[in-house]
Order: sequence, then structure tokens, then C-alpha cells
Amino acid sequence: MKQLFTLVFLSFLLLTAINGEAQTSTFILMRHAEKDTSAQGATMMQADPKLSAAGEARAARIPEVLKAYSPDAVYSTNFIRTKSTVTPLAKKAGKEIQVYDHRNLKAFAEELLKMEGKTVVVAGHSNSTPTLVNLLLKENKYQNLDESVYDTYWIVTVKDGKAEARQMKY
Repeated sequence: MKQLFTLVFLSFLLLTAINGEAQTSTFILMRHAEKDTSAQGATMMQADPKLSAAGEARAARIPEVLKAYSPDAVYSTNFIRTKSTVTPLAKKAGKEIQVYDHRNLKAFAEELLKMEGKTVVVAGHSNSTPTLVNLLLKENKYQNLDESVYDTYWIVTVKDGKAEARQMKY
């Protein structure tokens, strides 16, 4: 009987420790890959170009670059280049790409911060991605990316309401 009581008590302590432990949320934020700026790409859809061959190759590498992560959700702005950037990852993870509004980043950041314990990948733009990182961090740390920069992404982790970011290259 004493052993049963001890087992039940230890189980209770373990469950309390597990349930009481804060979960870490991971947000991987990246700019879209290289866009097609050729005459053909530009005339096809001036405001919404597709990815260039280099961009397609970069997008194809993303599942390998992020192989240590298993995304619970994949988000993109509603543009061909951003959706195409995360399509290989979404397919590999078996996730639908969800669209967010890059014009309302504050609301999107608040939505993301409610996703406790989740891993979320977000594709955006040279100006919206650093801004979203700053909103998650609740500080103005990162500047817009130069138009020529496509190889930068951030990993933002949030635990107990405290966010940290690592800027990465791939």
C-alpha cells in the first residue's frame, strides 16, 4: 500500500511539473527567395513576380536548412514569391500554407504569440520580416533588409513571455 501511495504521489509531482512548465514557441521568419526580375517575369506580373531560378533553388533548400524543426504551421503573405518560397517546406511537413496580412503585422504578431509550444514558419518581405521579428521581441532591434539580401532568416524563441532572436544565414 505504501508503494502504491508513493507511486501515485510521484506521478502527481511529475504531472504537475510537466503541466506547470512553460512551453517554448519557435518562430522562423524569412524573406521570400529571389524574385524574377527579368523582362519576362516583370511583364508577366509586375507587382507579383514569381521566383527566379535562383529563388526556386533556394526555396528547394529550405526543408534541409530547417530539418531540425517540425513546423506546426506555415504562413505566407498572399504573393506568388512568398508562397513559392515556403511551398517545398509546407509539402514536406504536410501543412497548408496559411495567408497573413503583411499590412497588419501587429495583429499577426499577437496571433503568433498565442501559439504556445508551437513551431511556426513565416515567409515575408525585406521590410515586413524584420518588423515582425521586432514585434515578437517587443523591441526595435532589426532594420529592413536590403533588396539584394535573400539569405537571412530569424529564429525567435519565446518562453515565459520572454523572446530571444537569432539572425541566421543560409
